[in-house]
Amino acid sequence: MATPSPKKSSLSKQTSNAGRPPQAVKFGRPTSSGHVVSLSRDQDLDMSGEFTPQNDYVNYTVLMPPTPDNQPTGQGSGSKAGGRAGAGDGGSGSGNGRMSVMQSNSKSMLLRSQTGDFDHNRWLFETKGKYGIGNAFWTPSDQDSCGPDVSMQDFMDKPWKPLTRKVKIPPSILSPYRLLIFLRLVALFFFLLWRIRNPNPDAMWLWGISVVCEVWFAFSWILDVLPKLNPISRATDLVALRDKFETPSPSNPQGRSDLPGVDVFISMADPEKEPPLVTCNTLLSILAVDYPIEKLTAYISDDGGAIFTFEAMAEAVRFAEVWVPFCRKHNIEPRNPESYFSQKRDPTKNKKRPDFVKDRRWIKREYDEFKVRINGLPEVIRRRSEAYNSRENMKERNMSREKNGDDPTQEPRNVTEATWMADGTHWPGTWLHPTADHAKGDHAGILQVMIKVPEPDPVMGQPDEKRLDFTGVDIRLPMFAYVSREKRKGYDHNKKAGAMNALVRASAILSNGPFILNLDCDHYIYNCKAIKEGMCFMMDRGGDRICYIQFPQRFEGVDPSDRYANHNTVFFDGNMRALDGLQGPVYVGTGTMFRRYALYGFNPPRANEYLGAVGQNKTPAADVQPRSDGDDAETQPLTSHPDLDLPRKFGNSQMFAESIAVAEFQGRPLADHISVKNGRPPGSLLAPRPPLDAPTVAEAVAVISCWFEDKTEWGERVGWIYGSVTEDVVTGYRMHNRGWRSVYCLTKRDAFRGSAPINLTDRLHQVLRWATGSVEIYFSRNNAIFATKRLKFLQRVAYLNVGIYPFTSFFLVLYCFLPAMCLFTGKFIVQNLNTTFLTYLLIISLTLILICLLEVKWSGIGLEEFWRNEQFWLIGGTSAHLAAVIQGLLKVLAGIEISFTLTSKSASEDDDDIYADLYIVKWTSLFIMPLVIIVVNIVAIIMGFSRTVYSIIPQWNKLMGGVFFSFWVLAHMYPFIKGLLGRRGRVPTIVYVWAGLVSITISLLWISISPPDNKNSQ
Repeated sequence: MATPSPKKSSLSKQTSNAGRPPQAVKFGRPTSSGHVVSLSRDQDLDMSGEFTPQNDYVNYTVLMPPTPDNQPTGQGSGSKAGGRAGAGDGGSGSGNGRMSVMQSNSKSMLLRSQTGDFDHNRWLFETKGKYGIGNAFWTPSDQDSCGPDVSMQDFMDKPWKPLTRKVKIPPSILSPYRLLIFLRLVALFFFLLWRIRNPNPDAMWLWGISVVCEVWFAFSWILDVLPKLNPISRATDLVALRDKFETPSPSNPQGRSDLPGVDVFISMADPEKEPPLVTCNTLLSILAVDYPIEKLTAYISDDGGAIFTFEAMAEAVRFAEVWVPFCRKHNIEPRNPESYFSQKRDPTKNKKRPDFVKDRRWIKREYDEFKVRINGLPEVIRRRSEAYNSRENMKERNMSREKNGDDPTQEPRNVTEATWMADGTHWPGTWLHPTADHAKGDHAGILQVMIKVPEPDPVMGQPDEKRLDFTGVDIRLPMFAYVSREKRKGYDHNKKAGAMNALVRASAILSNGPFILNLDCDHYIYNCKAIKEGMCFMMDRGGDRICYIQFPQRFEGVDPSDRYANHNTVFFDGNMRALDGLQGPVYVGTGTMFRRYALYGFNPPRANEYLGAVGQNKTPAADVQPRSDGDDAETQPLTSHPDLDLPRKFGNSQMFAESIAVAEFQGRPLADHISVKNGRPPGSLLAPRPPLDAPTVAEAVAVISCWFEDKTEWGERVGWIYGSVTEDVVTGYRMHNRGWRSVYCLTKRDAFRGSAPINLTDRLHQVLRWATGSVEIYFSRNNAIFATKRLKFLQRVAYLNVGIYPFTSFFLVLYCFLPAMCLFTGKFIVQNLNTTFLTYLLIISLTLILICLLEVKWSGIGLEEFWRNEQFWLIGGTSAHLAAVIQGLLKVLAGIEISFTLTSKSASEDDDDIYADLYIVKWTSLFIMPLVIIVVNIVAIIMGFSRTVYSIIPQWNKLMGGVFFSFWVLAHMYPFIKGLLGRRGRVPTIVYVWAGLVSITISLLWISISPPDNKNSQ
């Protein structure tokens, strides 16, 4: 069929439009398949020609609904056309094989598509249907059933987001890890069974000792590896925390911080071993932390009552007035000035303010002057005290002369040499020349608020040519108080635990932060957002059941090879992360954020009980009813546990008692979601803190007196628990035993950093203190065997291992002597090195290696760190752990108290070598047992070789077995040997010569006494 001419088409169009609905439009185009699709709205196309098969589109009409794109300008949507026309239908759908759509306006669709006026998306997707309401589309005039108060803004708010999330270990790592543990358990069972059934009749005593040791090692390994079956990681969302607590909202119009308060505790005891300069740097890092200033309070507990520490803190407060705004202005990290200025990297990296270099140069000079003032404080205090004492002596002489005249028989009374403060008054703490009421264990309580409560609103700095330009920088400082509890003779002050409890009471009166962060004096805040990271867990849903957040301990100043495993990464990155998948990590003494309410000894708002042989049945725990005053232990039911009783005796301070309920309420998470239980309404913590008054400070002084804890439950049920040198582990155990859970917060940037003893003697004494505390736990009511049903089974296993691991030292010492005994006697722990024994040994060793490799994989521990940990495990096990068991038994059985020296926090005095302490050899009795093991194994190797060479029938297989295990012992002892040798090059060569000669002489003497024969050689 021929295509009509333009004129004819035009006439045809006019004729066709006369009887057609105004919306009817026909358009088309040829396709690759031969079909024709109408495109033009201006021409009538006859699609029965060459482009279209005869039967295509016959009696087929498509009616498109009108849209804003195909409507005339200013015209409404028009009437709807719909339906399908069959053969012979009239109207717009005539049976001439044409496609029709609704007409929109006079411009052709093809032209509009080519010029870009046509919006394909709207043409395809916009309809007359109602979308409803939401943040994707909103019709202001929509008269819906949603109500007149609903608007688009109600749907533009950000959705509720959790503050934390769990990051599980990939199954590709965890599943093989668990499978290998199971396989090794099976292999150990059959190996020990084979060892018991196959004794060595030639050396029954060697066989018996080895079997007993191997059974204990298998038991100890099970206790260590079972809690590692479910390791997890966690991540926080600081942006969500800011949106919830520090962003303007209907409940917080001004955008003030709705976060709860935090009290930060610093503990120290001796300014000689814990230099005040180190403590000052820790304090400065706390004052500059990124947390709402009005919600933060810092406290320092000076248990020695030293004026040196007091005046050093005053100097630190003075320097903080410029250091803290400098950190905020330039976003400094870390905010410990000593660590910041000691960094090796470029300080200008990522710094964009043009005045940074000038500011840094000025603040560096100020810090150097600050250090000089701190170093000169002892001399300043001494000279000042001498001047005041001389003046007092002169006054006494003048008064005596005026009273007695020139009588030579009347001598003036000598004035006691006191220690004076800068204002001319006596120092109430420990004097330089101790006297009654002014000695280290006998002095009055001291509480000094050095920085008052800050203003609720920001206080912006001003430009100052003499200092720095702090324009637009908040120059406020958090509140800070110096506390030294009262000490008197005849009172048991309970060491660090007693000092921490005194801080808990004083802080409850002054600031009452619902959360407490405790730090050692040498542990400073390395990540200024660390407190916010921990707060994400406390303020998240379910956070009301968390008793504390444990951060990993990271150390500076450790030698690059980490000879004595000071970093302890296997424990902090392996064991602690694994415990986080159970009921939570143990409390390790520092870097811990506590819930104050949990520290008071109360039970969690919700808890579970784990019933069954392995705690497989979980049921909600019943609420514990408070006891009446007349109840005693005998009237309680047998099923009750003393740890579950509610605390009642907090002391005679009414102000402290009233603060408990306030701290509990303020520590709740926000009730901003249906899944949040036991929450508080948003905006409930926006009220500013009132300033301190004299009665409040006087009450705080009263609660740190030495008599306040009499007839109370402090140290028994409330606060830090007394009775152990490792009060931290016991305190955490009591909380877990009540049903609380803890969380391990492993941040990308280290939260805190501190110092560790790199000297071998100091390191062994540190391990000795920990191990002794574990022995005390094992022989006390805090043994996990007596735990409540609220403690998970694997968590119970972990705490049981805490009390048992020192006892491994007995079996470890015996096993270290076994290779030497085999070499001395020419016997071995098995009768023959047959295939069965070697196969079992190979399977057990390979599975252990693979387990260690997978543990390295999911924990991120380096292989060298893992090996260093294994070495020091044997060194500590044969020295400090053995001594700890002996001392613990003496304390439990004979009541002999053990005293420990404070671990030194001071740096090396050798400025040329920061690792000088590593090479210092300080003799201790802990060296004896490792030394004996080393010497005996070296002599045994030489003697065994000599015996085998001179034997009639050499037994090389037994020699190789004994030598292999002796080298295994010596390889683990290598760091100990290296530590005894001191700095390289300082040990004379004659020492090595004489050691070799003595070993050869002893071996030849043994052979002459007990010569080898046929019977002994076989």
